[in-house]
Amino acid sequence: MMTPTAVTPLAPATRRWAPERAVDVAALLRPLRRGPGDPCLRLGPDGAWLAANTATGPGSLHLAVSAGEVTASAWGPGADPLLASVPALLGAEDDDSGFVAHHPLVAEVRRRKPTLRLGATGRVWDVLLAAVLEQKVTGTEAHRSWRDLAQRFGTRLPGPVCAPPTPTAVLGITDWQWHKAGVDGARRRAVIAAAQVACRLERAAELKGVEGRLLLRRVPGIGVWTAAEVAQRAWGDPDAVSVGDFHVPGLVGHALLGRKLDDAGMLEVLAPYAGHRHRAVRHILSAGLGKPRYGPRFSPRDFRHL
Repeated sequence: MMTPTAVTPLAPATRRWAPERAVDVAALLRPLRRGPGDPCLRLGPDGAWLAANTATGPGSLHLAVSAGEVTASAWGPGADPLLASVPALLGAEDDDSGFVAHHPLVAEVRRRKPTLRLGATGRVWDVLLAAVLEQKVTGTEAHRSWRDLAQRFGTRLPGPVCAPPTPTAVLGITDWQWHKAGVDGARRRAVIAAAQVACRLERAAELKGVEGRLLLRRVPGIGVWTAAEVAQRAWGDPDAVSVGDFHVPGLVGHALLGRKLDDAGMLEVLAPYAGHRHRAVRHILSAGLGKPRYGPRFSPRDFRHL
């Protein structure tokens, strides 16, 4: 196994931030975690560790909350951008004032979890890479590939985390190395196409909304589902619904109607939440309800042994 590029530890840059409302760091960062063994994000009793790529380079970030104040420490070339992004990352820029609960379940979750907000990284590449790896495979497969690529081609940083591979690193990965990481040809081609225009794709986080998603979809292999998954995390898009997801329509249907829905049915039931459809889904998923199982789990494939 290749050793990832390492950043020499130096004294961290720090900032303290007093949010206007209580923040649940773990809940806000959980959408960024790619499986329980994600090497780029650690959530624990001592706070959260996050590693990311920024415009000035990779960096690691530690977040801890005490007496209502967030203490952030960052290392690496990306330390300053990471510190600057802390309020948005923890939902400070998310405005849910226009959100109205049209279902009792959604109203109850909003009452019980008033701190539920949408965080935004402000950066596209890392979440785009992860989303493409999750296309049309099980979570187990995608998370295994994510771990392998981050550990072999990412950047080792201070703390228990490493940054995901940069676009340049991705373009240097050979066909055999992709195969060993369990990434099939279709996802490989989409990642490479995105890496080739990664700098231009960062503008999607500035455009936001439909325009930002459309910019992402100009890349071959980036469809509606992938663009929505990126939008939800990169700029906290409150209306980006994950159409095409294997689980979400069923979860929404069983939670709100007691029956399974397809994508069209999900969009119909979410229509009253226009402008906040993803926010509604987040409230529904936060209720922790499941859906009936009608058969055995789908068996993950392992492309490494094909």
